Amino acid sequence: MKSEEAGVRGHLLRVFGLGFGLAVVIGGVIGSGIMRNPGIVAAGFPDPKWVLLAWLAGGVVVMIDAMPTVELGAAIPLAGGPYSLAARAFGPLTGFLVGWADWLQNAVSTGFITVAFGEFVQRMGLFTSLTTGEIAIGLVLACGLINWIGTRVGGASQNIGSALKAVGLTILVAALFLAHGKGVAPPAPPPAAFFWGAPAILAIQAIYGAYGGWHAAVYFSEEVHQPERNVARATFGGIVLVTGLYLLVNAAVLKVLPIGVLAQSKLAVADAAMAVLGPISGKIVTGLAIISVATIANLQIMEYVRTGFAMARNGVMPPSLARVSKSGTPRVSLAVVLVVTIAIILCADLIKGQLYQILLEIYAPFVMLVFLVLALASIRLRLAEPDLPRPWKMPLFPLPALMSAAINVVLLVAFFLRNDWKTSASSVGLLAGGMLIYLVGRSRWKPLTD
Repeated sequence: MKSEEAGVRGHLLRVFGLGFGLAVVIGGVIGSGIMRNPGIVAAGFPDPKWVLLAWLAGGVVVMIDAMPTVELGAAIPLAGGPYSLAARAFGPLTGFLVGWADWLQNAVSTGFITVAFGEFVQRMGLFTSLTTGEIAIGLVLACGLINWIGTRVGGASQNIGSALKAVGLTILVAALFLAHGKGVAPPAPPPAAFFWGAPAILAIQAIYGAYGGWHAAVYFSEEVHQPERNVARATFGGIVLVTGLYLLVNAAVLKVLPIGVLAQSKLAVADAAMAVLGPISGKIVTGLAIISVATIANLQIMEYVRTGFAMARNGVMPPSLARVSKSGTPRVSLAVVLVVTIAIILCADLIKGQLYQILLEIYAPFVMLVFLVLALASIRLRLAEPDLPRPWKMPLFPLPALMSAAINVVLLVAFFLRNDWKTSASSVGLLAGGMLIYLVGRSRWKPLTD
């Protein structure tokens, strides 16, 4: 009964260790980006040395971008990720808008990822009588069941999925390195001269996107043992491991594919595997993609369940979302997440997927907005709460925070310049629409207290 009482009052179980933190960072970052984007990067930087330096620079930039978030996450070990950190720095309204933006983008991207899972499954010749949307719903329900059982089971599934993903990609890299020239694509014409223009800008965006998801450990600060140490260790350790693996993948692909061929490839890792392994490579790469997207889908469901939980606990969402089972799962929040994700999949399936492209374009700036606010939040709290214990402090303060803010401002401006005014207006409108929830909730919902 004591456990259940704790759950009603909004307390999660502290059951995760450093290994889980590393698993969610690695599992959250490694996805389709590294499978697709090497070709885009090679087109922007048509020289093998520049390709590798660009991916290395991407890891360094992400490390800097992570510093403000990690400082906040280690100092404020609360569930909910960006929401809880922004609320502490700027108050309930800004916190709500950040949490709302984060919750929405997780919902849409999870729907997109699960449909990609369905496409990969059918590419293997499985469940061809179903639509990709129906397969996607099956994955959502499977992830929901795993997490419904309990926090430990959900965490274990993430550990296993991330490990399989990393090991599978490492084995594929080894196969490419050990090819000894077998089946290597013929030399291509000399690549175009190096040019700092649109291809290079697109390459930079592709690299930044491939590193997305590095902040996953922050969502679970409240459930990780010694978060004051392990949030930083998991985030930075995960970024280092991913950067190393990305460099190995690109080096292996460059060993097999000439730079001119690579620059024209839309699925670089698959093309390199085909040159070395032949027809069987398609099933190998597809199998790896299935594991990859399933792991990310499970992680994102875990993340935005905790965002809804944290917001409800603070009285800006319905209090029922903060109820936690004895096994540590916020089950009402999980149920809402499953219903919303399935609804998005059904709507997109009904209109043949066009909805996804529209929604992804609308929600794309939300991630940049979240990290911009967190960068500013780290500066705000240094000034407003100088005595707040900070187990990990960013070096050269406030330079990393200012650099992170500048990066995300540039990305936001680029988004609004690239898209039409209707898409931009929709992004702003949906974010502002959350204000209705906030205003209604202020008078009806109260923060849960011990």
